Amino acid sequence: MWARVVELMLGAWLVLSPLIFRNTTDVSEYVVNDVVCGSLVVTLALMCFWPPLQRANVATLLVAVWLVGHGYFSAERPGPPAAQNEIVLGLLLLVFAIIPSEALSPPRPWRRGSTG
Repeated sequence: MWARVVELMLGAWLVLSPLIFRNTTDVSEYVVNDVVCGSLVVTLALMCFWPPLQRANVATLLVAVWLVGHGYFSAERPGPPAAQNEIVLGLLLLVFAIIPSEALSPPRPWRRGSTG
């Protein structure tokens, strides 16, 4: 579950990042995108803590791909800091979203065999 905690922190950073990058020019489109995507990431990470929705982190992959695409195609090179922030966060979310929620636990068949 440590990867979901990191996703929570990245989602919180994404929600707060418009406050940090507000001095750059023309960031209004990034504000809405960052708040919506950050809220989605936080919600999906929290949903993973409930066992029936343990695989909700797969939906985080879609949000991460959107962030990378939006950050890359929304501005000319080099993009504003808000666009660069979206690209970096999208790539980080891609890395952490593919880590299973039970990454530190032994495989399920081993757990069933060890309980006797």
